[in-house]
Amino acid sequence: MKATLLKTACLLIAQVILFQGSQAQRLVYETFRDTRVINAHSVEVLPFRKMDVRISHRFGDMFGPDGGWPTLYGIESAADILFAFDFGVSERTTVGISRSKGAGPLQKLVNGTVKINLTQQSEDGSSPFTTTILGQLSASTMAKSNSPEDLNYFNHFLQRFVFHTQLMVARRFSPRFSMQLSTGYTYRNLVPTGDANGLISLGLVSRLQITRRMAFLVDYTYPISSFRTTANGFYQPLGLGLEFDTGGHIFQINVTNSKGIIEADYIPYTYSNWMDGQFRLGFTINRLFNI
Repeated sequence: MKATLLKTACLLIAQVILFQGSQAQRLVYETFRDTRVINAHSVEVLPFRKMDVRISHRFGDMFGPDGGWPTLYGIESAADILFAFDFGVSERTTVGISRSKGAGPLQKLVNGTVKINLTQQSEDGSSPFTTTILGQLSASTMAKSNSPEDLNYFNHFLQRFVFHTQLMVARRFSPRFSMQLSTGYTYRNLVPTGDANGLISLGLVSRLQITRRMAFLVDYTYPISSFRTTANGFYQPLGLGLEFDTGGHIFQINVTNSKGIIEADYIPYTYSNWMDGQFRLGFTINRLFNI
């Protein structure tokens, strides 16, 4: 009888300890509702055996010399188009492949992406942030130019490649508001005269829930480069958008001055100025599938 009572008491104590441990390790998920926030990646990775199919589009300038009524405020022009397929190969790792039209001097980009979730925010504060690392390889498949002055002259095959890595740190401050800071490094094997191959950048994205199904997005990137000044025609990428959760997919509509969608494109090659009306309408639609 005493042995039975002792066994029962031990089982109850073990259950309490396990319950308290599970409570202490309760994690915060969906810091963002999507793996991307306008252009920038978010800390989110796909669940295991999920596939994300994504289409992103950036139109032409809404205003300025290339916009206005003649182009239906940019709707009749396509600055960049992206088709992407991402796969959750584990609960913490996502791999993907995409093709983008490209808007900079290197176009027709094929992109390979790996995202690994390092830490997850917890409700008890023991882990205050969610952190994810991103690695991306972009290769230009555009035709080789016959002019040595063109960036796509491609004297060597490796000059077609651009490498990008990024560390993202995010926190969901409340059920309605999340913010992410990131630092990235982009290395281009071939750059214009006067530019540096390596480029460090800082990024900020945020999400504010407005209604049950709609959220407001901000996406800003600051390339740290003495070459990237307004005197040389460069501007910092900034995007504002609305995100709609339809229940079946996430739909984003945005306005941004960046023409390119991929990091290898929009971080080093944003030439459009918000103040000159050189911003464009864009959208992203994605759908998740079980695999």
